Amino acid sequence: MVENVIFDVDGTLVDSVDEHAEAWRRAFLHFGRDIPFTHVRSQIGKGADQLIPVFFNDEEVERFGKELDDYRGKLFLDEFLPKVRPFPRVRELFQRLRAGGVRIVLASSAKEQELKHYVKLCGIDGLFEAKTSADAVDKSKPHPDIFEAALARLGKPPQDVTVVVGDTPYDALAANKLGLPSVGVLAGGFPPDDLRAAGCRALVKDPAALLARYEASRREWPWNESDTSQVAKDDERR
Repeated sequence: MVENVIFDVDGTLVDSVDEHAEAWRRAFLHFGRDIPFTHVRSQIGKGADQLIPVFFNDEEVERFGKELDDYRGKLFLDEFLPKVRPFPRVRELFQRLRAGGVRIVLASSAKEQELKHYVKLCGIDGLFEAKTSADAVDKSKPHPDIFEAALARLGKPPQDVTVVVGDTPYDALAANKLGLPSVGVLAGGFPPDDLRAAGCRALVKDPAALLARYEASRREWPWNESDTSQVAKDDERR
């Protein structure tokens, strides 16, 4: 029986991956680097500290990395954040989990201002115990710092009663480093095989499908390994 769920936010609760990718692509172009959209998108899920060095060398990061991050942040807030929409039934999912006695923490690589907007957008204020963001830790995903902070806010519960839910391989990799099982959300657009290879124990289409699985499985998350492949197939067909 799962007692705690740690949720990623971008691509898991809100449909924002493409918006983040385009904001980064345009920021990179502003700083002289023309990177294909698909290449940028493959890195979404990391915070700026881990994403920028993929495309710029150490000298460039030292020289204008913070300026680049600030430029991207303002661009995202001004042009892309208003376009972000929540996935279906996020509020209902959180309400059902809380009614079942499950504690929830948000653990996002987004900046604090973005995270506050997402909470309001999803209508989940007051439906979780705590939240952590990239601003609160030294290193973002795939490092485990954000999930470590989330566990601390939960009082460091045992791994076998805590589950991470995220849409990227970086969520799963970070969870694995702490011995936490993870559930992959396909709505973020990452290939199912990539999520499985990173260590996701089960895959679901979106928060609505996760709510349905929670109801059907009587709160037993993550599901038995024997059920995982069928869960993934069912959700991918929807």
